[in-house]
Amino acid sequence: MTADKFDQTVTGNDIVLVDFWASWCGPCRAFAPTFEKASEDHPDVVFAKVDTEAEQSLAAAANIRSIPTLMVFKKGNLVYNEAGALPPAALEDLIGQARALDIEQADFSAAREESAE
Repeated sequence: MTADKFDQTVTGNDIVLVDFWASWCGPCRAFAPTFEKASEDHPDVVFAKVDTEAEQSLAAAANIRSIPTLMVFKKGNLVYNEAGALPPAALEDLIGQARALDIEQADFSAAREESAE
């Protein structure tokens, strides 16, 4: 995914998983098959990859400090943002949690307070 498609992709879909990665990153390459398999198992979820080398401005805007970093958006809201490769079962669990999350009932006040600091 490129910077020019990021906002449209995140806001225009129900659930979006974004993998920030780089070709030289061993953990990124190790996580790739897990991410790919999950994308095949969940065709209703958008799985996007951002090459942090090619999209440095997007990686900077997303405050990426370590890769791989996985972000999950639900209805345009960031609901998960963690660095590190997830094992398949943890990724499946995360997708299930994203599906179950009632975004209208979610409390984002703590996240807003953190971003304001």
